[in-house]
Amino acid sequence: MSVYILVVDDEPDVEALFRQQFRRDLRSGRFLMEFAPSAPAALERARNAADPSLILILSDINMPGMSGLEMLPKVRAERPDVPVIMITAYGDAETRRKAIERGAVGLLTKPLDFALLRHEIDTRLGQAA
Repeated sequence: MSVYILVVDDEPDVEALFRQQFRRDLRSGRFLMEFAPSAPAALERARNAADPSLILILSDINMPGMSGLEMLPKVRAERPDVPVIMITAYGDAETRRKAIERGAVGLLTKPLDFALLRHEIDTRLGQAA
């Protein structure tokens, strides 16, 4: 079974950054990454992922239109089986509280600590196995 991670961010350079950081994992097929440029696109992808191969959603908070915090309860209602980690440039206590209240399992701040993110992904891969 191939497992994948959905990354939600409106910044076009995020996909290249993630693909570069996880190039060995992606090349080896350890997991796949899909990218959604907006919260509505992410909701559509999560809704259409009928099998349990979606193991993690990483979402930016500040996006035009629907924010990541607005998307969070919707995606949790659609896919309660998939953990969501929010990503923000503003890791203040209030943002963290809102994210956790709405169903996030964690909050990472920019610039991303990719070692920490890799640990989170490894944990999810272990749970999916």
